[in-house]
Amino acid sequence: MTQLTAQSPNEFSTDAMTNLIRNGQGFIAALDQSGGSTPKALKAYGVSEDAYSNDDQMYDLIHAMRARIVNAPSFSGDKVIGAILFEMTMDREIGGKPSAAALWEDNGVVPFLKIDKGLEDEADGVQLLKPIPNLDHLLQRAVAHGVFGTKERSVIHAASQTGIEAIVAQQFELGAQVASHGLMPILEPEINITIIDKAQAEDMLRDTLLRHLDTLADGQQVMLKLSLPKIAGQYKSLVDHPACLKVVALSGGYSRDEANERLAKNPSVVASFSRALTEGLSAHQSDTEFNALLGRTIDNIFAASIA
Repeated sequence: MTQLTAQSPNEFSTDAMTNLIRNGQGFIAALDQSGGSTPKALKAYGVSEDAYSNDDQMYDLIHAMRARIVNAPSFSGDKVIGAILFEMTMDREIGGKPSAAALWEDNGVVPFLKIDKGLEDEADGVQLLKPIPNLDHLLQRAVAHGVFGTKERSVIHAASQTGIEAIVAQQFELGAQVASHGLMPILEPEINITIIDKAQAEDMLRDTLLRHLDTLADGQQVMLKLSLPKIAGQYKSLVDHPACLKVVALSGGYSRDEANERLAKNPSVVASFSRALTEGLSAHQSDTEFNALLGRTIDNIFAASIA
């Protein structure tokens, strides 16, 4: 396949971004740790909770980590075709530019935005999305920033047909609202990788997603972000569906090596890793050490994504 890079680097181009996501070789980096997961992400990065005394300082530190990743030489559209941002990251700057503009114009990386605001308590084997206040306003801001699409995560904890139907219906309903603003929705009904009936849940999820994809009008598309399946090729029918622009996979708690191994067995599914991308990176590393490790990590995830 011919390697694609971002076109029209000085302007936001939905067509160019769509082309890169559809046909480019590479993966999507998840740089969207939110309030609840930020302390854990910082701790893994070598920044303990006593290094900050309030949320503002905490978010300054996580933004510095994200900016360091984005500014690394290996973080470019050659291997990283997209990046998912936390809302506060979208509102900040990287290298003197708004973050989404810096990603696209300087790196050739398509910007996405995490829009979910947490999960409801578990019921019927799933955790639905909590309501998202002022969503239309957030989506309007995303468009103004040049964001290409959004990501919204809910979680499946059991092979419950009614629960999975509810979670998929909610994802598609939200996706329609996102699409009404001209944005590409990444629907993320994650399956908890520790559940004993994971394979059965994956069958139910695949079939339910296919039914909902079949209801989309001609020309309408969504993306899907799914847990790495137990059976290789489990989601091929989703990959091949004309209403699905791309299927990406989360690492979901697997180590980077295991996530890459599982991913490589699922052709045309690419990574959208968060923790597995930043595994081993540290605030205490020199730029040379940091950039070298991130470069090797990107190479490994890229190789698994195009296998």
